[in-house]
Amino acid sequence: EDPESFPPLRNETAVRVLQGRMKGIQGHCNSCYMDAALFSLFSCTSVLDSMLFMPFPLCDRNVQGILRDEIVNPLRRTGFVRASSVMHLREQLTDKGQCSSFTNAEKDPEEFLNLIMQQILGIEPLLKLQSGDQEQECYCYQIFMDKQEDLVVPDVQQLVERSFLSSDLKLVEIPSCFIIQMPRFGKEYKMFSKIIPSLELDITDLLLDSPRECCLCGDVATLEC
Repeated sequence: EDPESFPPLRNETAVRVLQGRMKGIQGHCNSCYMDAALFSLFSCTSVLDSMLFMPFPLCDRNVQGILRDEIVNPLRRTGFVRASSVMHLREQLTDKGQCSSFTNAEKDPEEFLNLIMQQILGIEPLLKLQSGDQEQECYCYQIFMDKQEDLVVPDVQQLVERSFLSSDLKLVEIPSCFIIQMPRFGKEYKMFSKIIPSLELDITDLLLDSPRECCLCGDVATLEC
């Protein structure tokens, strides 16, 4: 029997289903890192729905079923996921990842994504990055940058561009999915009080060997500052 599926929420439907009290993913026992990641990945986009259905080579079908049937489908159908469903997933991740703290401790979202995508589902890395002569593969990109006084309320476009520039990074190819982790500095200090979501992201200047226009004449550029 084919597993049940619900499309991601869009436009007015997303507002109607997700807005109000008792909506979203219920938090419990330091689950905020996982709740936010799961909501971002699945509530309003289908780009990673392959995680829910495809039989990847290393795929753990039990974890895949919990993710699809207990978290993503209820989120898209009713706009609400119980904490017990996320705890069920966390318990499975604890068993598969040999890390007992997945059920009670706060983790880095990247640690969660690496575990579920690489070790449990066996998905190929989503990003290929190059710095100098070194090429690396990863599942998400963490924004690292120094405090910049001219950025008070930045948008995601500005943060990604400046982070790539300061780290001397380029995208080797256009990614099928670009998961970006915002800068954060713990409970006591945060670099930005607010970050404006960029509804579209222009990665032209982030691509390796991509033709770009000259900022002076508008023709194809031959040099990059």
